[in-house]
Amino acid sequence: MKNNHTLIIGGGIVGGTFALKLAQAEMPVTLIDARPERNEADWQQVLGQRDARVYALSLASIKLLKEVGAWQKIAASERKADYSQMQVWQLNGMGELLFGESGNSNVSPDGNSNVANNSGNAEPKMLGSMVEPAVIEHALWQRLSAPDVSHYLTVIDGQKVVDMDWLGATQGYRVTLDNDTVIDANLLVGADGRGSFVRKQAGIELDVLDYNQTAICCAIQTEKPHLATARQAMLPTGTLALLPLADITDEDKANPQHWQSIVWTLPRNQALALIEEHPRYIADKLAAASHYELGAIHKIESIASFPLAAQQAKTYVEDNLVLIGDAAHGVHPLAGQGLNLGMLDVKALSEQLTHDYARSGNKLWGANQTLRSYERLRRPHNSLMMHSFSALNWLFAGSLAQMRPIQQLRNEGMYRVSKIKPLMRLFAKQASGV
Repeated sequence: MKNNHTLIIGGGIVGGTFALKLAQAEMPVTLIDARPERNEADWQQVLGQRDARVYALSLASIKLLKEVGAWQKIAASERKADYSQMQVWQLNGMGELLFGESGNSNVSPDGNSNVANNSGNAEPKMLGSMVEPAVIEHALWQRLSAPDVSHYLTVIDGQKVVDMDWLGATQGYRVTLDNDTVIDANLLVGADGRGSFVRKQAGIELDVLDYNQTAICCAIQTEKPHLATARQAMLPTGTLALLPLADITDEDKANPQHWQSIVWTLPRNQALALIEEHPRYIADKLAAASHYELGAIHKIESIASFPLAAQQAKTYVEDNLVLIGDAAHGVHPLAGQGLNLGMLDVKALSEQLTHDYARSGNKLWGANQTLRSYERLRRPHNSLMMHSFSALNWLFAGSLAQMRPIQQLRNEGMYRVSKIKPLMRLFAKQASGV
């Protein structure tokens, strides 16, 4: 075992990005991915189909992916949908918030949408990009085997961790895989998602908030183009997000900007009943729920659902162990910030580790003080985001949200916020993560 060896459990986007950051800093790192190994043919089969799910990557996340060499591959694939405006509005209420064009906002007091087509103007400033999960993972997979990082990075695919033992602060962890391989590591990183095995084995408890909501996710082709705008309607039943999807077929590209990724939040029982209906029925209900914001829905694909809950680990760190991404926290999807928060974890932890390692004269890697500094930096911010999204969900959805005083407060708040341009620019900056 090397004193500066790091073992990352979880080969998803957050774990893969973190592994690349450490390898680029010439730090020995091993990445364990329980999923079976894929070759290029396997990846092309996956990428041959449109995924209804999409990540709203902030500018900060895009910058991080550029640093590890993955964004360049995503851009070359043309499997991304950049957006230059974000529109938030409520039905049966007053006002809309429209972010874009260097932070300017437009207001429609009647609550109706009137997003302008900017095709005749100068190129608008990008606020972020919508990218399917497999597209990001494929780009990271290509980078994880690249010659410039291979000397420092070991990737083990198709193996699960079955046991982890703490050997003391000076030795770290001994991890056993299901093929009986044993790996010793000074620092163990849990990047293995919401149901984190690492977190459970370390005995770290969770704070959980169940929203009693379920999100329906699907891909739709709409009558009107999305105009590079990410939309979110705040409905009494929950949020409805319409997010631009990349055009992947020749037919799509001949008539671009008509595919959207949908995340439709509903009370759990209502969502579970709706998911059993015929796809055409779901499409018609969805179009009506959005008040035909983008016209009729011509096609609907890849309908799925998932329960919604917020959670946060009571601590992100133990001796020789740290949690990042969904293993540490999970938020309501209404603002699309879940992955972006995990990517900010990667940035903060990689910078803290390498800074403190250099400051110690290349002796102390993953020291408890370093890990605590990371936690102090990230946990309060993630807590604020989690509770803010929960408050927004409470403010718009549910029986209390429909009480007249709450409606009036909400309407007045949205209208006044939309008039304060510095505040709108601040919100846009927070969303971008930079």
